[in-house]
Amino acid sequence: MEFVGFQLRNNLFVAPMAGVTDRPFRQLCKKMGAGLAVSEMVTSNSLLYGSAKTIRRANHDGEVEPISVQIAGSDPAMMAQAAQHNVANGAQIIDINMGCPAKKICNVMAGSALMQDETLVGRILDAVVAAVPDTPVTLKFRTGWNLANKNAPTIARIAESAGVRAVAIHGRTRCQQYTGEAEYDTIAMVKTLIKIPVIANGDITTPEKAKHVLDVTGADGIMIGRAAQGRPWLFREIEYFLKTGEHLPPAEVSEIHAILKAHLADLYDFYGPETGFKVARKHISWYTKGLVGSAAFRKEMNVLPSIEQQMQAVNDFFLRLAEEHRHLKYTEEALAA
Repeated sequence: MEFVGFQLRNNLFVAPMAGVTDRPFRQLCKKMGAGLAVSEMVTSNSLLYGSAKTIRRANHDGEVEPISVQIAGSDPAMMAQAAQHNVANGAQIIDINMGCPAKKICNVMAGSALMQDETLVGRILDAVVAAVPDTPVTLKFRTGWNLANKNAPTIARIAESAGVRAVAIHGRTRCQQYTGEAEYDTIAMVKTLIKIPVIANGDITTPEKAKHVLDVTGADGIMIGRAAQGRPWLFREIEYFLKTGEHLPPAEVSEIHAILKAHLADLYDFYGPETGFKVARKHISWYTKGLVGSAAFRKEMNVLPSIEQQMQAVNDFFLRLAEEHRHLKYTEEALAA
């Protein structure tokens, strides 16, 4: 896929997720079949550029290009400065966050709260595009602020007029957070109104759902977030299904064990032993969610005091699974969910 001047492997995108899409996760998803992975959001507050968290989020060493960095904020001048700062530090695409529904983001009029002020949206987009004229700018937003105010079509036209090169739309309003089901009619409408690429996001959990969303929206690509947590091989499954109409054989327990071990090693290295050990817990929980016997495993794993014991617990759990089944075995409750 050609996307804002870059040739991508396909039209499958990793959604930016705070605390999730760090460099190890982005690299893994790209290896597993994603065409592009957007970074977790980086603050536009220059006072925080030197913080350990911001420096880490801006670390793209060894990352497969193109490198897309999402910035968040509500002040046009600060957002412009943030775009320049991140381009100077390796960003090849600047993505603007107008989709995050978190209270701490919306309370400072950033994220999806910006959709309430269309004039401010235009000022921010104009400022960022002008600040990095040689770097493509993209925008992620929602269908609207609430069900009574679905202004995604207006925001999309403002973005196109400002020179934004592509948009990604989550099929929910800010007030819906992540509840209910994503709707795709608004995304389909936006696709008919603008000429720049439109990426559809929300509730894409299977290869069949990916094809359905592409078909009903006419979108140029799809963006996957929560469904890839603990399941990064979803991208290769979707890629194969979209190409062939057939399913890949399910990943074997032994391969998933190897993927998780490599992911954990990357987390330990990226964050350092103390923080990496803590960050690893949530990823282990995502990888094992719904598996037979996993509830007891997670309860024990979460209180282990060291990396060595954490890794040993993971090895023991997956080796036991491999002895019992060739493929992952899920509980009836997980399969029914």
